[in-house]
Amino acid sequence: MTLDIITAPTLAPIRHGFFSRIGGASSGVFAGLNCGAGSSDQSDIVAINRNRVAAAMEVASEGLTGVHQVHSADVVAVDAPFIEKRKADGLVTATPGLALSVLTADCQPILFADHTAGVIGACHAGWQGALSGVIDNTVAGMEALGAKRADIAAVIGPTISQRAYEVGPEFRDRFLAQDAGSARFFVQGQGDRLHFDLPAYGLHRLARAGVGQADWTRHCTYSDPTRFFSYRRSVHAKDPDYGRLIAAITL
Repeated sequence: MTLDIITAPTLAPIRHGFFSRIGGASSGVFAGLNCGAGSSDQSDIVAINRNRVAAAMEVASEGLTGVHQVHSADVVAVDAPFIEKRKADGLVTATPGLALSVLTADCQPILFADHTAGVIGACHAGWQGALSGVIDNTVAGMEALGAKRADIAAVIGPTISQRAYEVGPEFRDRFLAQDAGSARFFVQGQGDRLHFDLPAYGLHRLARAGVGQADWTRHCTYSDPTRFFSYRRSVHAKDPDYGRLIAAITL
């Protein structure tokens, strides 16, 4: 089956893609393109899926480079391929032939490119990482490799939308403790429940970091089970596990 790859004009002509779950070899709750080696899916099937992504990105299988994501603000600069051995949530490079990748299942996958400097980045920005600075640190990491903030384009891929992201008041308090202005990213729900706008917060942090262009593809992972895996949807369905989507970018 053909892979379903979402691209963004903002990042063109840099090769990139936010891959949906369509077109993979996995089955059951992982049906489709599950690229999460940390899931309980069969490792050989995950390897097949990842090889399909590498081929679509036109890099060698070992060139599909990722990290062991831990919801941190840590970012690593890479000049050689590795897969999920280093704990971090962002990657930057100026080395051709590497496809920087991040895995998500509701959190924000963000891809970055400075076309002029030839520097790219990728980060996994859930609420914890975004709040603690993974977006800012990815931009800083690109800058250290020669990128200019005003020349950086960034795109947030499929992520959970505000209507599907219900949280409690203690969640909002974490954001308000850092910046009272963050109240605008929450709307009232039922009772004391609130709905958090994760992609709007991501765009805010990108703008604050000084990137020249920033967009969201406007795809909600929770609301479209045909195209996307969703951690929160899997919890609500009481599934034993969930698939991981992959986003990648290469020079």
